Amino acid sequence: MQGTVDGFSYGTVTPLTAYVMACLGAALGLRCITRSLRNDQSWKPGWLALGAASIGCGIWTMHFIAMIGFQVEESRIRYDVGLTILSLAVAIAVVGLGVFAVGYRGANTTTLLIAGTFTGLGVAAMHYIGMAAIRLNGSLRYEIPTVALSVLIAVVAATAALWAAVAIRGFLTSLAASLVMGVAVTGMHYTGMAAVSVHLHGASGTLGSGGSAHSLLLPMLIGPVLFLALAGVVVMFDPMLVLGDGDWNRNASRRRTPAGSVPRADPPAWSGSAFEAPPRTARRAYGSGGPGRRDG
Repeated sequence: MQGTVDGFSYGTVTPLTAYVMACLGAALGLRCITRSLRNDQSWKPGWLALGAASIGCGIWTMHFIAMIGFQVEESRIRYDVGLTILSLAVAIAVVGLGVFAVGYRGANTTTLLIAGTFTGLGVAAMHYIGMAAIRLNGSLRYEIPTVALSVLIAVVAATAALWAAVAIRGFLTSLAASLVMGVAVTGMHYTGMAAVSVHLHGASGTLGSGGSAHSLLLPMLIGPVLFLALAGVVVMFDPMLVLGDGDWNRNASRRRTPAGSVPRADPPAWSGSAFEAPPRTARRAYGSGGPGRRDG
């Protein structure tokens, strides 16, 4: 017996919210990755890790917010806790591998294709691990061509995201790229959901252990959402992430030396971010008087 599947039981609320979370994770991740690549003083591993975790949490949060709207009329739905947590770990890990590959090996075509393909397959794996966590009075079945299309969308979206991270500098262009990525990631999810059908086992079936969409998913979403909020605070209060169009390293070149004076090297600029300490040379130049005056 075929079950009646409804992927939009709350109307447009869940898909729109899912799209917003995908865009937020992409926007934060892109700015963090760009930050690590455009400034030599950045602690690259920290910014790359923050970027990968932001994108991974955004994708995972998007998936399970969308799944809150997924219902089968003839059966209640529960979720396996272990597989749900595993899907989050997979999302962050595979995005991290792609991000670190591009961050350290550059944006050449070979690296982008390999890293994008691997990351896209990982994102698709996150989606289908999350689907495997579903417990209901029936079994899920998939249309293989539609599944293949969802995987292809995931690979293209991941490759485009990695390319955008290294090729796009300006804040507004990065924001536009995150909106496009949100469409791609959310489209991949709903393409995969279009492949799903439910074969019911009968009235005597059991759901097994796990929590319902509201009792399990909503509490579990709090952690990734709070992480994205904290990552957003880091991004907003880091001055170099507010600048765009490659202006991060131009301040020194714009300073002018007064006529007749002896040129004097300024101390290196310090961004004051969470991933950097003031350069040693800057502390010697400024002394204890701070950046407003110099000793001696």
